[in-house]
Amino acid sequence: MKVLGVCGSLVKGGNTEELLKYALQLAQKEGVETRLVTLADKSIGDCVHCNWCLTRQKKGKYCTIKDDMASLYQPVMEADILFLASPVYLGRLTGPLANFLDRIRCVEFGNIYTNCLADKIGAAFAVTWGRNAGVETALMSITEAFLMLDIVPCGAHMSPFGAATVSSIHGTGEFDSQDKLQVLKDEWGLNTTRMVVKRALTLGRIMKAGKTSLGNL
Repeated sequence: MKVLGVCGSLVKGGNTEELLKYALQLAQKEGVETRLVTLADKSIGDCVHCNWCLTRQKKGKYCTIKDDMASLYQPVMEADILFLASPVYLGRLTGPLANFLDRIRCVEFGNIYTNCLADKIGAAFAVTWGRNAGVETALMSITEAFLMLDIVPCGAHMSPFGAATVSSIHGTGEFDSQDKLQVLKDEWGLNTTRMVVKRALTLGRIMKAGKTSLGNL
């Protein structure tokens, strides 16, 4: 199996990216091929819903907008599982990650690239500064996109919408200038991450085996 991790934070090497790396390392230990993509160094514009992709796609031409999304469509289509990670912005995912999700509609509903996302497994990861600052609604905003794109969303017991983590000391908002990666000390959050990764890999294997058995129907 292949897992593609997409980091929606604009902070390179920050808490969200480190959490995603941790999740991908867990998958690697299970023998799964992984790749991490950060949106911090990419220019990804809004989907303008021109619907060009619905009727005028050509082989290798996914979308009429010319930007860094062009390099991401193939990795998305090749992945069996998507790990999408975002810091919490006003109780939701970040703008860059929202643009990424909006734009991959062209490889699910396009006239050439159709159903390329269907039945992939999707897992959401979110990092919030404060314990009650919207981590679940951020996870739900990613999960809702999965549902709209025919991706099977994955949660886990005690963390049904995805992995929920905090980046301040115990989620209190307290800051340690000597250690800016507090997410790696959030044991409860890391536990939800382990549960979600395990569940995603299990569902990925079930989906892959089922498609093989049914002849990729």
